[in-house]
Amino acid sequence: MPRPKSKTASAQALVGLWAIALTAFVIATLYFARELLIPLALSALLTFLISPLVGRLERWLGRIVAVLLAVGLLFAAVGAAGWMVSRQLVDLAAKLPEYKGNIAAKLHALQPQRGSTFSKVFDTVDELKKELPGGSPSGPTITQESGKPETAVASPPHPRTPATPVKVIETSKPNPFELMKTMITPLIGPLGTAFLVLILLIFMLFEREDLRSRLIRLIGQDRISATTQALEDAADRVSRYLRMQLLVNVIYGVCIAVALYFIGVPNALLWGAFGSVLRFVPYVGPWIAALLPTLLALAVSPGWIKPVLTVALLTAIELILSNVLEPLLYGKHTGISSIALILAAVFWTWLWGPLGLVLATPLTVCMVVMGRHVPRLAFLNVLLSDEEALTPAEDCYHRLLTVGEQDEIELAEAYLKENSLTAFYDAVLIPAMSAAETDARLGALEDEQLDHLRQSIRDMIEDLGTRPAVASTASGDDTVSEQEALHNLTAPAMAVLPRCVYCLPAQAERDELAGAMLTQLLQQQGFEAATAPGKLSAGELLGLVEKADVDVVCISVVAPSTIIHARYLCKKVRTRFPKVKIIIGLWGATENITEATGRLRDSGADEMVVSLAEALNQIAKTAPLLAEEMSLAPIPDDEEERLAALAELQLLDTEAEPVFDRIIAKLARVFEMPMALISLVDRHRLFFKSHTGLPEDLAESRQAPRDVSVCGHVVSRNEVTVIEDLARDRRFANNPWIRERGLRFYAGAPLHAPNGQPIGSLCLLDVKPREFTNRDRRHLQEYASEVMEEIGRRSSALSKPKRLEVAISPDPALQNV
Repeated sequence: MPRPKSKTASAQALVGLWAIALTAFVIATLYFARELLIPLALSALLTFLISPLVGRLERWLGRIVAVLLAVGLLFAAVGAAGWMVSRQLVDLAAKLPEYKGNIAAKLHALQPQRGSTFSKVFDTVDELKKELPGGSPSGPTITQESGKPETAVASPPHPRTPATPVKVIETSKPNPFELMKTMITPLIGPLGTAFLVLILLIFMLFEREDLRSRLIRLIGQDRISATTQALEDAADRVSRYLRMQLLVNVIYGVCIAVALYFIGVPNALLWGAFGSVLRFVPYVGPWIAALLPTLLALAVSPGWIKPVLTVALLTAIELILSNVLEPLLYGKHTGISSIALILAAVFWTWLWGPLGLVLATPLTVCMVVMGRHVPRLAFLNVLLSDEEALTPAEDCYHRLLTVGEQDEIELAEAYLKENSLTAFYDAVLIPAMSAAETDARLGALEDEQLDHLRQSIRDMIEDLGTRPAVASTASGDDTVSEQEALHNLTAPAMAVLPRCVYCLPAQAERDELAGAMLTQLLQQQGFEAATAPGKLSAGELLGLVEKADVDVVCISVVAPSTIIHARYLCKKVRTRFPKVKIIIGLWGATENITEATGRLRDSGADEMVVSLAEALNQIAKTAPLLAEEMSLAPIPDDEEERLAALAELQLLDTEAEPVFDRIIAKLARVFEMPMALISLVDRHRLFFKSHTGLPEDLAESRQAPRDVSVCGHVVSRNEVTVIEDLARDRRFANNPWIRERGLRFYAGAPLHAPNGQPIGSLCLLDVKPREFTNRDRRHLQEYASEVMEEIGRRSSALSKPKRLEVAISPDPALQNV
């Protein structure tokens, strides 16, 4: 006995039938009511077109005068264009007989010559036609009996047959009223439509706010905000499209008229006007507009140069407008895909004829906007809009399910060109993995497919981990969070990086994969991070945390894993390690965030995040400071000899000298560093002999404490010292003076007195981490040698007068003479 159909299947069938019936009813209404709907559509589009002008005029002239003036200008422009076109048509009709000879010559030139390949083809076709049944031979007929040609002879009329009289029909002169009726009757329909459009346009402009309010009331009901947004979106898109399209078409018509005038094609204004009108027809309109003047150029020109120039110039104008001017003016403001635009043109032309072709694009724009804002009409947005059919996450899921293609790598590379790796994991890979796990739980995905997908994701993570990290140029929320995380590392109150971050999966392999993504991102930022396998028990995970001496634990949760698993593991970690920072990552969660946060905090969690970018931010904020104190600048064993050599040079507490300032300025410019200086290390302080880019207080005081300086380490080690990131060097990460100044990079080369004692350093500083190659080190050492040469010259210049004074006045008693 067959099973009865379920109520759900029956309901779905009824919904499908209802949708089909409703679609058929709408199409039938559009077709049979076209006499009324076409004027309504035309007047609505004209309202969209001139509403901005009416709004501007209304500020100074009032609504009534503004509406009448705008409508008058519109119809005056249409009337002037119509008068110009009619004059041009009359002139063209008068000139056409003059071109009869050129047309005949062109047709004769196009006919194939006797004996050519084309003539042989045509002769063969004619012979085959004769052999077909019913073919009429043009030559003499051969009889079967005699085998001789049989000639048909026309028999003369019988002499006794009376001739048939010819009947002459007299025609009366046409009645003027009938002639007028014949001429006016075809114009009644278009004139009536134009008059109706005019009346509707005027009233729509007068009552546009009232009409909008009634539409919101009728369509929106309890969704006023969404309906208002939809109407504003539709009005903006349609109005902008019509204005920009009108501007482009006028430019197109002017360019055609000017080009044809200089080529020498008659009635250039006529073809320019036709081009402007026909270009409203999508795709085919411009080529129809180019065909007519090309045929006329063939008719008026005895040669082929003028037609070829006409085709070349019209094609060039169309290509320039389509590929340069249109994207600059309105780009993709219509929001319709190319194939949808073509299908819409065919559909509306079938329904409403030529006017439907002109109205196709604006009407389709309105349908796309309705599909975007009305949930039940969302299929219109999917079918017609130029938006991507699948989100990046859905596209990635689809590619991962395709065995053997590996085109998910192409998707990742394309996405990473405009976004960061963190954004790719948050917005693409984790949602794709979550969707696959949910489908597998519902039975829509087989175990083999799920295993293949997991392995593909693992391979992608490993492959992306081998690539250098690139800063994102996107401006999404996830990227902002990532930038905040990096900013937290550069802030004055900067936290030192933790010794270790351990990512623990809440339940399954999917949680492990998300943890592997976070681990990879942390390692790229210089953290020590690791991920635990997803198949371990809670006790085994706690053992790994204990062995690793962890500072931060991040529990990874990917749907369909739930906060229940995260709470259980969080309680275990908090009980075993009360001082460890615990962060729960509910990757991609969007619902009940506040409730989940409260429950997780009750279980011992410090923070709850929903994205990897936010996790980076929180880990940077909650990273504990290093326990050990900062390293003070060591004192060399020969400190007294060094200080004596420094004092002998007489460099301390002296004015700035141009020779050193020039070297410092050049040094900062060559290395593109914001700060550079020559520091002299005294007993308890640094003295800045020359500097550039220092903060105002340091530039004014020209000194700093020695014990917290990096230059003190340079003098103690007596070698080039480079620290690419002070925040990650345990000697300086907790240095309050460096943290207050926000310094992140330091490179210094020791400066020596003539006797070889280190007296200071030539150093570069920056507020962000920098890379410094071996070549850069050599160049810095060369500049340090140049500074030492100048110090030697200065020392020699200072010592010479003293020796001369001793030679001339050896006796102190003679000094008073």
